[in-house]
Amino acid sequence: MIEEEGKLKLHPEILKKNGKKEFAVLPYEEFVALQERLADAEDVLELRKAKRAEGRKKSIPLAEAKRKLGLG
Repeated sequence: MIEEEGKLKLHPEILKKNGKKEFAVLPYEEFVALQERLADAEDVLELRKAKRAEGRKKSIPLAEAKRKLGLG
């Protein structure tokens, strides 16, 4: 796997069936890196969804929350 400027560079092997591209095979290391990137992207989407759901609800700083809970 090669990363250039934060971009994942993939080296797929394209397999054909009846002259048409049918499958892309990746080196395992690249496959794992791609899975991790997809999981990160899904996390970002979930975070954005949660933020939208919260709308403009008032929040409090972490230090204040800890003080209220007797943790700091």
